[in-house]
Amino acid sequence: MDRLSNTVRPYAWGSTTAIPELLGVAPTGEPQAEMWMGAHPGAPSRLTRISGASETPTEQPLTDVIAADPERELGAAAVGKFGPRLPFLLKLLAAGAPLSLQVHPDLEQAKKGYEDEERRSVPIDAPHRTYKDANHKPELICALTPFEGLCGFRRPTEAAQAMAALGVDSLKPYVDLLGAHPEEAALREVLTAILTADPVEMAETVTAAAAAAERLGGAHAPYARIAHHFPGDPGVIAAMLLNYVQLQPGEALFLGAGVPHAYLGGLGVEIMANSDNVLRCGLTPKHIDVPELLRIVRFEATEPGILRPEASPSGEELYETPVDEFRLSRYDLSPGAAPVDLTRRTPQILLCTAGAPRVGTLDLTPGASVFVPSGETVEASGTGTLFRATVVA
Repeated sequence: MDRLSNTVRPYAWGSTTAIPELLGVAPTGEPQAEMWMGAHPGAPSRLTRISGASETPTEQPLTDVIAADPERELGAAAVGKFGPRLPFLLKLLAAGAPLSLQVHPDLEQAKKGYEDEERRSVPIDAPHRTYKDANHKPELICALTPFEGLCGFRRPTEAAQAMAALGVDSLKPYVDLLGAHPEEAALREVLTAILTADPVEMAETVTAAAAAAERLGGAHAPYARIAHHFPGDPGVIAAMLLNYVQLQPGEALFLGAGVPHAYLGGLGVEIMANSDNVLRCGLTPKHIDVPELLRIVRFEATEPGILRPEASPSGEELYETPVDEFRLSRYDLSPGAAPVDLTRRTPQILLCTAGAPRVGTLDLTPGASVFVPSGETVEASGTGTLFRATVVA
């Protein structure tokens, strides 16, 4: 078991205070959006180990540690199922402003899209490149504080009512479309119209809609806040097609392939398949591939599906999801209770979010994390909250 040193990503939408407050350190004044825990090549966690013939411990990226002996670190079952790599990325995510409105492909779509762009020799770092790898990117966000987001399409009639209440003449065609077609066709037609509208005309519509949303307040207030961060962006209108969700601490959202979503604010634990495949549909200055986006999005109205953990006799509270690349659970440890056996035949990252639990021989504080290789015996005791990230294999 190894204590991890992790990178904090300073994306512009990040909160300047949430992650520092959790870690118990002074804010720098810069946004601190995500702390990455795992073996993503962009910012792998680091740990200190003795390697090779050297008897001196050295700091190494987790990617190198796994590459040196995948079966020892990950276990034969995980390597056989996912290959010699850690298939998930765990994060602390702190949104101080809305993230981009986005959607992720399924595994087949990702493979085909990646192969197509490779065949066309689209540079991997090109701004218009859509598929960075051949993997899908299901994800789960679990709230540590009250957390706001958008998740999945709501009923077209509900979206039409919200738009109509703004009293903006240029929104009337969208209102009419939402009421004149079957649900899937209505949602597809309106999103297409929003994303392909004349930019100048759309900017005027967004400005008028934002002003009306601010006057109305209530259920319209989130759209005024979004427009404040993205003035004139068509994603402000697209956001009105989606379910607005407020999570309380401990509640979670699972985001599968084809589901449009955006995080708006709050601190949470996020886990995802280790992929960079994102198709954006607004609230961003980055490239939007409208034809590919329309092929990936699932145009169906759904309930947001808030998840609450399912408790077991062992004390583990599991967030059930339909994917194998990650498995997220939580332990609330109490003083005086018997140690909890966390040993598994799969690799684990354990993250403390509250209290001062003891994991093996290590005392953890909020924000601290450890990597536990496959099969290594580990117990947790003391007081606090631990999240456990692993795989299904």
